[in-house]
Amino acid sequence: MSGQSITDRITAAQHSVTGSAVSKIVCKATTHEIMGPKKKHLDYLIHCTNEMNVNIPQLADSLFERTTSTSWVVVFKSLITTHHLMVYGNERFIQYLASRNTLFNLSNFLDKSGLQGYDMSTFIRRYSRYLNEKAVSYRQVAFDFTKVKRGVDGVMRTMNTEKLLKTIPIIQNQMDALLDFNVNANELTNGVINAAFMLLFKDSIRLFAAYNEGIINLLEKYFDMKKVQCKEGLDIYKKFLTRMTRISEFLKVAEQVGIDRGDIPDLSQAPSSLLDALEQHLASLEGKKVKDSTAASRASTLSNAVSSLANTGMSFTKVDEREKQAALEEEQARLKALKSSNQLPEKLVSDDLDSSLANLVGTCFHSDIHWNQPGERKLTGGMNWQPKTAPSTTWNPVSMVQLYFILIKFMMTQPTMMYTQPVMRPSNPFGSVSSAQVQSLQTFMYVMLFL
Repeated sequence: MSGQSITDRITAAQHSVTGSAVSKIVCKATTHEIMGPKKKHLDYLIHCTNEMNVNIPQLADSLFERTTSTSWVVVFKSLITTHHLMVYGNERFIQYLASRNTLFNLSNFLDKSGLQGYDMSTFIRRYSRYLNEKAVSYRQVAFDFTKVKRGVDGVMRTMNTEKLLKTIPIIQNQMDALLDFNVNANELTNGVINAAFMLLFKDSIRLFAAYNEGIINLLEKYFDMKKVQCKEGLDIYKKFLTRMTRISEFLKVAEQVGIDRGDIPDLSQAPSSLLDALEQHLASLEGKKVKDSTAASRASTLSNAVSSLANTGMSFTKVDEREKQAALEEEQARLKALKSSNQLPEKLVSDDLDSSLANLVGTCFHSDIHWNQPGERKLTGGMNWQPKTAPSTTWNPVSMVQLYFILIKFMMTQPTMMYTQPVMRPSNPFGSVSSAQVQSLQTFMYVMLFL
């Protein structure tokens, strides 16, 4: 299916009529077009999460509502948009998701419209499970593992033993849910699933980096732990080794689909002798007969293992930093382009939307519409006669964009104005309205005529 469907257009129009700009953009980000959500729509929604007058529950509900569609495209794009806002939006968005008892209930989702629908439905069920687990992790630890401070003084490296043993299994659960997406390179066949995979790829790098640092902290504390803690820590480390193998396979898929090799981190396995040393230490605490080993050899084994895992952590961190730098440069270029094209007039009156709209319309008419009136020609007839042409009009498309965004701002701030300003109710409901109300309505309708 190419282009927006009739349903997409009708739904967007309905939100335009009701004045819900956020819901309208959510619909535009989750159309039936088989491509990832457009960047301009994602950027707008990210901006919304940073605006205090935007209702975050309403934004989230709009996304949840779109997942009730029977179309795999709409549902998948709704999950992608939600994931994007969890990663790049204001933290209050993921805080709200974490506060909900339920998120996505898509464990039985199935689009029966065609073969592609059947295939993509499988990944939708897996993807929704990961997003649910990501929100649950935030609820349990009150932070996002993919955004925590890393390094020797980072969150996972400085945790005490008790908290560490409770936190690492939470990371493991989230990592399992991510790796359970379990996609092969030949299954990444369209822009929708590709967009989801890229977000998962970036999450995997940051999540595993935090996971890795937690394991380093665990190993450094292991030989000083109590017997029960050592048993729990050994089980955690064994699971970590299994997940190292799985994350390696996941990164191979990323390389196969064309992600630059420099953007894929290297994994350094800890020496196998470490596992033996950990098991021997636990056995000794349990009173079992073990091999004789000196403290020096044990310290050497631990040092080599920590060094290997630290190298892995540095590799993951470097890739993450490159991605952040690329995103920063892209944002700076976008802002520069907007400034050079002039996003909005400098004389916007932020506290008076009516004046702002009127000023904008006036600016557009005086600056952006050029009436090319040809000189009057004398009708002489014969070979020299030329018909009098009508005036030509040149419309600057930038003005339309300006009007669009001002109108959105106007529509978004109306509910706030209704609550912050004193309510003036006329005694006669059929009486005349104030001149200010008339002017506001006239300005609004005036802009609508030119959109």
